[in-house]
Amino acid sequence: MLSYIFRRLIFDMIPTLVIVAIVSFALIHLTPGDPAVLMLGDTATPAQIAALHAQLGLNDPLPLQFWFWVVRVMHGDLGQSIFLHESVVQGIADHLPVTLELTLFSTLITVLLGISSGIISAIFRGTILDKAMMALALLGLSIPEFYLGLLMALVIGVKLQWLPVAGYTSFMDDPVANLQSMIMPALALGLGQAAFVSRITRSSMLEVKGLDFIRTARAKGTPGGRVILVHMLRNAMVPIVSTTAVVISILMGGATISETIFGIPGMGQLIISAVQNRDYPLLQGAVLVVVVVYVFINLAVDVVYALVDPRVRYS
Repeated sequence: MLSYIFRRLIFDMIPTLVIVAIVSFALIHLTPGDPAVLMLGDTATPAQIAALHAQLGLNDPLPLQFWFWVVRVMHGDLGQSIFLHESVVQGIADHLPVTLELTLFSTLITVLLGISSGIISAIFRGTILDKAMMALALLGLSIPEFYLGLLMALVIGVKLQWLPVAGYTSFMDDPVANLQSMIMPALALGLGQAAFVSRITRSSMLEVKGLDFIRTARAKGTPGGRVILVHMLRNAMVPIVSTTAVVISILMGGATISETIFGIPGMGQLIISAVQNRDYPLLQGAVLVVVVVYVFINLAVDVVYALVDPRVRYS
């Protein structure tokens, strides 16, 4: 297992990060015009433009600029944000935990609702309950995330006033207010993906349900709950785990929409602000960090495969 993780880090993570580093670095040079003028605006003085050129190293040849940038990144220096007036590392450190928290909440909603409803549909296949579950799953897949978020904000936040419409409170400052501020964004993110996980869980459980070892377990008098949770679910977990890995990536990407609708100061808002203000150092650093998170999520999922299914082995 350790050798497999090491190989994944060397042969998958490093090439991916190199490609992302090249692309994110190229962002500042592919845009037509002088990057310094684009960042500072048309009202910038020649002295300000020259100072930014020197700060970003734009006077050096491109290969040399890229090399210096990579060296700084390897030392944990992602540059200075023009928009935030602070280091890019500090800006990301302020916003990344918020997005990770939102992703965690929405993932819990997705997994709990998706797997439980999928199991129920598989056990009661062909019944009214199964059809109702799949109808709800189809409805969840059909409603766009932004529309669901706006609808929840209007009904739950404005009409019923059960939860705050927008804003964010840190868990360290007020755990209850933090939970209240996270419920609607997490639901808006997680419900649609829960429908997707539910359908995958149902299909995977039905494939296992008719196998010989399940009939043998029932014939031996194994309690129904143990048959479902231990024998059926565990052997159906590999496609569910694969789907969950994809869902987590989708949730992190979709967090941008929920953060915008509900005023959550996460990475989505940070990247949008970087694009709007042409803050290229901030955009480069944010994209690089998000990709690193994605890579580690995929690596963690591969490791989970061996934990949920003993048939999976890594040499």
